[in-house]
Amino acid sequence: MSVTTVKEYLKQWNKDAAVREFEVSSATVELAAQALGVEPARIAKTLSFSDDGDGCILIVAAGDAKIDNAKFKTFFHRKARMLSPDEVIARTGHAIGGVCPFAVPNPAVRIWLDESLKRFATVFPACGSSNSAIELTCAELETCSRALGWIDVCKGWRPDPVLSAE
Repeated sequence: MSVTTVKEYLKQWNKDAAVREFEVSSATVELAAQALGVEPARIAKTLSFSDDGDGCILIVAAGDAKIDNAKFKTFFHRKARMLSPDEVIARTGHAIGGVCPFAVPNPAVRIWLDESLKRFATVFPACGSSNSAIELTCAELETCSRALGWIDVCKGWRPDPVLSAE
């Protein structure tokens, strides 16, 4: 899949012209943040997990969030096993570095958005290549990704709770 395919997909919401392509790589959270000039947490990374079928589970999360294995298992009733690079391409149509929740041709892929994104007015998911991104509000991301909903399966992004002194 390519950025061209994602642009074509995003036309239905008049968002195709908002896709940005860079001269440099945006394949990782850090590289995307540098290319865009934003804090890494605002990068909406798309993580791909096995569903033991022909599809997969895609979770779009904030750049500073990490999957919480216990929360994942509670919600999905399975251990979190990330897909290999070959499995990612086969199941999502996107290669690592450009995986996004847009223009996924496999109807067995289930897309979820993590609560870690909701603290930002806008976030930046990739657009099908290792040098592209788009700025969307969380509501726009929900619509354009056709996500099944919002979930809380990540850790590391909330401020540490203040411990009371005893």
